[in-house]
Amino acid sequence: MDVVALTRKLVDIESTTGNEGHVADFLQRELSRLGYRSNKMPVEGERSNVFATSPPQARPEVVFSTHMDTVPPFIPSSEDDAKIYGRGACDAKGIIAAQVAAAERLRQEGTYVGLLFVVGEEKDSLGAKIANQQSPGCKFLVNGEPTENRMASASKGTLRVEISAAGRMAHSAYPELGESAIDKLLEALNRLKAIKLPSTEGIGPCTVNIGVIEGGRAPNVIPDKAWAQLLYRLVGPSNKLREEIVRTVAGLATAEFVLEIPFARLRTLDGLPTMVAAFTTDIPWLGNWGEPLLVGPGSIHVAHTGGEYIEKKQLQDAVELYCSIAKRLI
Repeated sequence: MDVVALTRKLVDIESTTGNEGHVADFLQRELSRLGYRSNKMPVEGERSNVFATSPPQARPEVVFSTHMDTVPPFIPSSEDDAKIYGRGACDAKGIIAAQVAAAERLRQEGTYVGLLFVVGEEKDSLGAKIANQQSPGCKFLVNGEPTENRMASASKGTLRVEISAAGRMAHSAYPELGESAIDKLLEALNRLKAIKLPSTEGIGPCTVNIGVIEGGRAPNVIPDKAWAQLLYRLVGPSNKLREEIVRTVAGLATAEFVLEIPFARLRTLDGLPTMVAAFTTDIPWLGNWGEPLLVGPGSIHVAHTGGEYIEKKQLQDAVELYCSIAKRLI
């Protein structure tokens, strides 16, 4: 199988989160053409996961899995001698291609693995949550994310928080008649940034990013509303952090916790290089699919960027790596 050509075909199908229908159709058809029992797993509207097994194995011991959606904007594929470029090249369409190619090589050798490709990982893991209700009872889930072909010993969690402040509108020439929600929000954010965040030995520190700030109505109006979205990268349980966030913004704003994906420690295999993933994955939502492992080609440092790419050599190496991992697990 030409893993480079398959990667480019996948990249050239626009599949930003919420719009994965066409890439799921393509993968379901392609896997059926190759002889897999390939089915779409409805998620929402035109969105579907794809699950494929190789007859006669209806319940494979090992399943390779990753996600079909990408962050915006759509960037079509291109390549040079060393790299494939485009949105999803490393996160995670190159990984899909490597996993399909590995499954094909294993099948030729008489070893059978399943393939699970899901929607929504970049937003809310909805595809993984739906898939978790329909597991056939596998032993191991080899999840693919850009780890530069190193096995992740852990994956940081995510805590997404919305901080909202309320004020009172007034003419900006008379600020004493109003109450600025933006001033309150800025003070709340400064206090949050001063919190000493936890750290876990061997994993590193919890971090926070203030990703979105909005508020106000016009330059000549004292703002009556303002809000911000923050993302914490968790290195352990979130209970104490949640309590401290609420306590820190009290009297200035309110905190709403809109999403949490827990921190996870993961299995590794002797002799393979390891890393700690500072990002989150679908793994916490796929617990019914077996013991999880996390590994894949590509660098997370170029994912979500305008110059996203995957190295062709690393892509080819990943095919060998996935085959080796499956054989060791089985």
